[in-house]
Amino acid sequence: MAQGERRPDNGMTDRSEGFGERLLGVLLDRAHEMPPQLIAPLIAEEVARVGGRDVSILLQDYGQLVLVPLPGRRLMVGEPEPIGDSPAGTAFLQATTVEVPQPDGIRMYLPLLDGSDQVGVMGLTLDTVDDDDRRLLRRLAGLVADMLVTKHSYTDQFFLARRREPMSVAAEIQWSLLPPLAMSVPQAAVAGILEPAYSVAGDSFDYALNEDILHLAMVDAMGHGLDAATMATVAVGAYRHARRADIGLSEIYAFMDRAIADQFGLDHFVTAQMMRLNIATGHLQWVNAGHPAPMLIRNHQVVRQLTGPTTLPVGFGGEEPRISEQMLQHGDRVLCFTDGLIEEHEAGEEQFGEEQLIHWINRIEHTEKGVRAVVRALSHALKQQRRGRTSDDATLFLIEWRGGAADHLALLE
Repeated sequence: MAQGERRPDNGMTDRSEGFGERLLGVLLDRAHEMPPQLIAPLIAEEVARVGGRDVSILLQDYGQLVLVPLPGRRLMVGEPEPIGDSPAGTAFLQATTVEVPQPDGIRMYLPLLDGSDQVGVMGLTLDTVDDDDRRLLRRLAGLVADMLVTKHSYTDQFFLARRREPMSVAAEIQWSLLPPLAMSVPQAAVAGILEPAYSVAGDSFDYALNEDILHLAMVDAMGHGLDAATMATVAVGAYRHARRADIGLSEIYAFMDRAIADQFGLDHFVTAQMMRLNIATGHLQWVNAGHPAPMLIRNHQVVRQLTGPTTLPVGFGGEEPRISEQMLQHGDRVLCFTDGLIEEHEAGEEQFGEEQLIHWINRIEHTEKGVRAVVRALSHALKQQRRGRTSDDATLFLIEWRGGAADHLALLE
């Protein structure tokens, strides 16, 4: 037996590192051609080999309110778990394992991480738990997340599990267009949220990390329904195409402008905000084409709006935009948002406004940890303050700059 392995005796389950490698290898080998409907029983079988039982796979619903159980043979299917008030929700939002003592053992909730994006949570029960168990199950959860993301493209099963209400065609288009809702690397983190989740139409966002440059964009197409979704799709597609051509922000704006004008005519437009953040230095650049000014958050307080020269929305043939710049400090956050967040109002009453937005940013920044938890809590709090009204799309996108380096992750210990 290799050094460091545990030999099972007295009925103990072998969860040593050597056993774990073999177990994960078997799981990976089987998963390549596994039909999506057999992923659940395969996961349950592998968990049983390490002495686990009552396996559940919980996926985030589109509204980011609950974790819904994935149905499947040999999986435990119970009630949805609230993200904001449950052990499973804590594991999800904080990307950490949560252990809950129970009369028959330890109930464990492990975050399912696809890269740094939280896909959901895996729950299981063990009689006892030690560090070998935790290491093996953490790796198993990572592999399960990768399998779910891979098989997600081959089936509607996971889409259907995550839906809590009917979804419009426009929203279907927008959700298929989005990148992962969150990303985290040592130097920076981003997270976004769309409201109303099941009928969003014209709002979207996109990002990409190319070497040390984090590229970001938020768009808001005029109108509602399929027309808005179609324009947003063209705008994001044009942005991605231009970004991948490695041209400057002004040129990206011009390319998007021509794409919208050529496709929809001069009476249609998309407001947009395009950014570039050097994650090594904290140098932020942006072009604002009709969006509200982003908020600069420092030490969990809004210190100011990132105002600067604006240009016409894309599609209106604006002049070459001026690029705004800001040097961020370690830990700074930048919140981008669409106008639907602050312009909501009842007939004859004042708009929700930026003052209330700043109040809630400052409040939630002191109660939530991590960019994903902040944007989720902020979006839901603002919707509640607007009495649930969402007559227009309301999108948030939060960026955090941490600085530092990530080279150590490429070194084997």
